Amino acid sequence: MASQTNAFEMAQRQFDAVADLLKLDQSVREMLRWPMREYAFRIPVRMDDGSMRFFQGFRVQHNDARGPNKGGIRFHPAETIDTVRALATWMTWKCAVADIPLGGGKGGVIVDPATLSVTEKERLCRGYIQVMWKNIGNRQDVPAPDVGTNAQMMGWMVDEYSKLVGQFTPGAITGKPVGGGGSLGRREATGFGVIYTVREALKYLNIDPKSVTISLQGFGNVSQFASIGAIEDVQTSTLSSR
Repeated sequence: MASQTNAFEMAQRQFDAVADLLKLDQSVREMLRWPMREYAFRIPVRMDDGSMRFFQGFRVQHNDARGPNKGGIRFHPAETIDTVRALATWMTWKCAVADIPLGGGKGGVIVDPATLSVTEKERLCRGYIQVMWKNIGNRQDVPAPDVGTNAQMMGWMVDEYSKLVGQFTPGAITGKPVGGGGSLGRREATGFGVIYTVREALKYLNIDPKSVTISLQGFGNVSQFASIGAIEDVQTSTLSSR
């Protein structure tokens, strides 16, 4: 049987290869190879039937040398601490490459959100913040939506955070509804970003976009808006004319 890929081991192998090329000092390697802080916790949630369930949650803060940590919260039944570690690590690299003054963070809860009612999701979101609120915030670590979470859930989270700190603090969490301090275009940004990258690659490779086909895995926010962006680009001939 094929072994399952460990995302964090993959990230560390990638780091080791680049560190060798850069001849990084050993102390720098030790600092960047592992997250600075990790949190693992249980979130009690009162279910609609009156029973109590406990959900395993994580938050990893990889490195805040360049600024507050930044990264999403994932609700997924196969979530693991190593997946969260890897994504926090990659987030540090992405922010550094783009010269954004933030570090890498990521969170997760082991749960299939499709199995929860709206009220149960809200209690779980608020429970996550009740556990983590002292260790996040606009100067420490700024969560965001990711797999299995959305703007509504971020709205619940920022509301809970604001209640606990005693003032409205919209900068503590991104990806909120626009009416609650969120940003226009945030939901579409990743999918459109994929298409913009593909568009520039096709130009560089001198490939006619009308001669290629694309394959999308899944139909979440990224694939949904990537497909919309691709259709709009081809229909307006922006791919071949730029």
